[in-house]
Amino acid sequence: MNASTDEQARDIGLLFLRVSGGLFLLWVHGLPKLLDFTAQLQLIEDPFHLGSQLTLILAIFAEVLCPLLIVAGVLARLACLPILFVLLVALLVVHPQWSVAEGQFGWLLLIVFTTVLIAGPGRLAISVRLPGVLRYA
Repeated sequence: MNASTDEQARDIGLLFLRVSGGLFLLWVHGLPKLLDFTAQLQLIEDPFHLGSQLTLILAIFAEVLCPLLIVAGVLARLACLPILFVLLVALLVVHPQWSVAEGQFGWLLLIVFTTVLIAGPGRLAISVRLPGVLRYA
């Protein structure tokens, strides 16, 4: 493979990672919270005592808006931060008793979004067209 083919494969891989990880988080966690807000208010943990409504709104931000930004490749690195925060809180604060096997979905999402944070969205992203520092955020 030449350098151009390697770069293209990397960009396609990052696109696949962004889109599949983002849509998976959105579908499994974000949309259920958004579409059934009232019922979710009774279920959501509130580890920082912010109130269930604010906690749920923050979770929806991290699990709906942030995955959509990542899928589009807009401010992808910044959008990973709230997701990683929610995942770490869920795994280490809310469910510290979980074994790795019980929390494997969360740990895998942590790996996916940490990879996007480190590698960025790749060249197949809207952010490529943004000016200055926004391009790398």
